Amino acid sequence: MNVPLAERLRPKKMTDYISQSHLIGPNGALTQALKQGLIPSMIFWGPPGIGKTTLATIIATASERPFYTLSAINSGVKEVREVIEKAKTSGGLFTTKNPILFIDEIHRFSKSQQDSLLQAVEKGWVTLIGATTENPSFEVISALLSRCQVYTLKPFDTKDLEALLKRAIETDEELSKKNIKLLETEALLRLSGGDARKLLNIFELIVNSETATKVSITNQLVLDKVQNSTVLYDKTGDQHYDIISAFIKSIRGSDPNGAVYWLARMLEGGEDAKFIARRLLILASEDIGNANPTALVLANSTFQSVAAIGMPESRIILSQCATYLACSPKSNAAYIAINQAIDVVKNTGNLAVPLDIRNAPTKLMKDLGYGASYKYAHNYDLNFTEQEFLPEGIENTRFYKPGNNAREKAQQEFLSLRWKDKYKD
Repeated sequence: MNVPLAERLRPKKMTDYISQSHLIGPNGALTQALKQGLIPSMIFWGPPGIGKTTLATIIATASERPFYTLSAINSGVKEVREVIEKAKTSGGLFTTKNPILFIDEIHRFSKSQQDSLLQAVEKGWVTLIGATTENPSFEVISALLSRCQVYTLKPFDTKDLEALLKRAIETDEELSKKNIKLLETEALLRLSGGDARKLLNIFELIVNSETATKVSITNQLVLDKVQNSTVLYDKTGDQHYDIISAFIKSIRGSDPNGAVYWLARMLEGGEDAKFIARRLLILASEDIGNANPTALVLANSTFQSVAAIGMPESRIILSQCATYLACSPKSNAAYIAINQAIDVVKNTGNLAVPLDIRNAPTKLMKDLGYGASYKYAHNYDLNFTEQEFLPEGIENTRFYKPGNNAREKAQQEFLSLRWKDKYKD
């Protein structure tokens, strides 16, 4: 059986693992955990081919723990429970040597499947390591997420990928028999999109296609050998970021034609519909905001509908939302306001809350003057009376400036009528 190059080069120990120094470097979080022998349940979040499975295997080996693995693609609740029962009887129960249960693509698990893991993780029957390419905040139930440490695996940089290629040339039993020269690597790196497994597969394909023992790797050779070099959409490479950027900017620029074109590019390329829906949800608040508050409501409904329905029908819902947002009035006033407020907080620190708007649940607090001068707005005309709500030192600072659109002009009039010069344009 011909074992693929990526499998032959899979690291067996931590010192062979390339990149992720923030986790496995001398001061990395996982390095310290392994030294202490106390490994928490965790979720690895990162792009495909980054080494999530490999890292889990190395951790199990280094900690000398039993290792069980499941794939979310072909495992149901029954399989999960069977593996947990095996783990419970494999030794290490209620000790620091709990068996490790590795679940690949844990984001594909349903709620009931994830629920079936809770007791095992909580009781310490297993140490869970989940791997996901999707944001765990959205894809992993909160009860399970709260019991796990989330570690983000960073994409390989050019140096890492080139080091991997050199390792393959120098150490692989098959490739080391040939005289391989890496003259150019740009095409290899671009086609792999940062996926190490894909990089090694392409590299092996090219080397094996050459009959001569001397192989010079150039960009042209790579493009000639790899037939699908003109990829419509690469979910993990530069095009992923470029096309989602074009999509967002088309909507921000009020162009529904551009919006649906880039949407079609993403859908045809196999992009996750929920990822697109999340970006629309962010855009509805960041770029439209109070110019049309209904935009956020529609975007949220779109996200929920896409999650419930799936593809291919979700394309219609996404198209409706994208064109609606593109045709909506735009404002980034709320976005600017919170960013400016955060900058002030960072620069001024924990300024004291004014006495008159402090909470006063006890007699002592009332005696100290907490809330004594507070003016209850509903006791005044227009349910408003002027008072200062910002701490001493930043009084009268203005963060929110309504945009130039019908709805926010009404907000500006509302504020000007009450606050006079404080909210004057």
